[in-house]
Amino acid sequence: MPLSRRALLSLTAAAAGCSADGERLPALRLATGPIGGPYGVLGDRLAAELRRRGGPVRVFKTAASVENLGLLAAGRADLGFALADSAEDAVRVRHRPVAALARMYMNYVHLVVPADSPVRAPGDLAGRAVSIGADGSGTAVTAERILAAAHLARPVRPVRLGLEASATDLRARRIAAFFWSGGVPTPALVALGRATPIRLIPLGGLVRSLRRAHGPMYDTVTVSAGMYGTPVPVPTVGTASYLVCRGSLPGRVAQTVTAVLFASRDRLQAPDAPGARLDRRYAVSTGGVPLHPGAVRYYRSVYG
Repeated sequence: MPLSRRALLSLTAAAAGCSADGERLPALRLATGPIGGPYGVLGDRLAAELRRRGGPVRVFKTAASVENLGLLAAGRADLGFALADSAEDAVRVRHRPVAALARMYMNYVHLVVPADSPVRAPGDLAGRAVSIGADGSGTAVTAERILAAAHLARPVRPVRLGLEASATDLRARRIAAFFWSGGVPTPALVALGRATPIRLIPLGGLVRSLRRAHGPMYDTVTVSAGMYGTPVPVPTVGTASYLVCRGSLPGRVAQTVTAVLFASRDRLQAPDAPGARLDRRYAVSTGGVPLHPGAVRYYRSVYG
């Protein structure tokens, strides 16, 4: 039976090595996300902070969650970002050697359509062209689960595009809708809403089905009225982002990285969503993805 988070934090983390105070970091490889995307921006900032504590940090721009988890499992990256559902699938289903350092912030799933679209609910997507996110992205994993939970009369015609390409194709009416998982507000969606009126489709009613099918990593969250020009609040699906690492990362390195993460959190400026900023009280809540022993040592030093 897996240990509770409280029990885990109370264990002696001998495997994590000695104190990370003053510990210099070795060269590290950080898998982030697309250029200009939230993981890409956050990763560049984190890499700059880590470089101040040691050797070089090589940043990999990727499609994000799924690709990052594959790089970690293969030993081709040391650190990376991933959505909670993608990370739990990697650990619990695919048994990949990945651990968590921290829960970072909450992502809000955006299902975006033109303001004049006839689509009013997920069921209205049946038979339409819908971008579910880029190959290798966590957005695509979440979108596929949402579409399955919606029990459409006919499947969508899936297109796999990143955020910028999705916005371009929506404006050109080549797709009827697109999924995006990110902080609120997402700057690219703000820009899209200024150029072309858009709406968000409510998804909050699917959270219970998602939790029943996949576990408690999904929450009901609300995009505030006025965001992206929408006149009313929009309930949707929320899932956290984690900073993860390869399971074999040395404990002292994991502890130091976690310490640097919190020491520099104001400079990192993690993507914001109401009540979702990087916070030690929530950072240990990584669900079915185990905390690395080095991260455990850091949190124990904070909690006493």
